[in-house]
Amino acid sequence: MENKGHLKSELVEMIEQETDTHVLEAIYTLLSRTSLNPLLREKFTIRALKAEEDIKSGRLFSSDEIKARINKS
Repeated sequence: MENKGHLKSELVEMIEQETDTHVLEAIYTLLSRTSLNPLLREKFTIRALKAEEDIKSGRLFSSDEIKARINKS
């Protein structure tokens, strides 16, 4: 895992570049939950960063693909 300082800097940069209000609200909610277990909060943060990278890289599913996956299970 990256060192804490680098991770924080990367988060700040990503948040500054983010224009989607829903994403910013989700990040705010996640980070403002002080009652969350610190390990759980870190895990959520890492997942959120990965999701952001997936979105930026175009690794997305269409709604039809999602529906097909749900119907398979």
